[in-house]
Amino acid sequence: MTTVLRVLSYNIRSLRDDPAAVVRVIRSCRPDVVCLQEAPRLLGWRLGRWRLARRCGLRAAVRRRPGGLEILTGPGVTVERRRHRRLRRHPRLQLRALSTAVVRMAGRRAAVAVSHLDLCERARLEHAEQVLAFLERENAPVVLAVDVNEESHGPAWRLLADRLVDAGSGAGPTFPARRPRNRIDTVFVDPRLTVLAAGVPREPSAQDLAAASDHLPVLAEISLEE
Repeated sequence: MTTVLRVLSYNIRSLRDDPAAVVRVIRSCRPDVVCLQEAPRLLGWRLGRWRLARRCGLRAAVRRRPGGLEILTGPGVTVERRRHRRLRRHPRLQLRALSTAVVRMAGRRAAVAVSHLDLCERARLEHAEQVLAFLERENAPVVLAVDVNEESHGPAWRLLADRLVDAGSGAGPTFPARRPRNRIDTVFVDPRLTVLAAGVPREPSAQDLAAASDHLPVLAEISLEE
């Protein structure tokens, strides 16, 4: 029997738009794992994240303030190990990080990670190299949900795609949500795994997608059979 892991990658802009729409979008996608970029990290960030997880029917696997990242998991997913690493700091640039949760579902394992790369091209490329180096140390097939902050022709994106499969290749743009023109968000997958489907999910309403955040989410269905 094939074990299918549904991973949702979503930049939620610190819940500054419509938090109720964010909840509806996430719930409608029925994810096993949710990887958030720009999770709340300022005053009251713990409460904001806790409320989001509870309203989505999920629980926190990795919840750390630096880097604005969070990983949530649903029923049927066991978290074996969790890590949060700060990436190399660049003066005058925002702190970037990588969160990873090794999860097990129906006896199959994967290292699900999330990151949000910088607006600065030099920092983006350096951090992409760091992310790959960290993920190579995992003892499970890797799934990386990432806001790359550049399109697929950029050097950081190409570096990631040289090592991992761009699950959303051929999918539509993800930014800005109201009138998407650029594909800057995706899910990269270990070549040992099989991507069954990936792209901007069809389940949420167009109104909720536009109201929830300035990014559209990316949903990947991945077979964990190697």
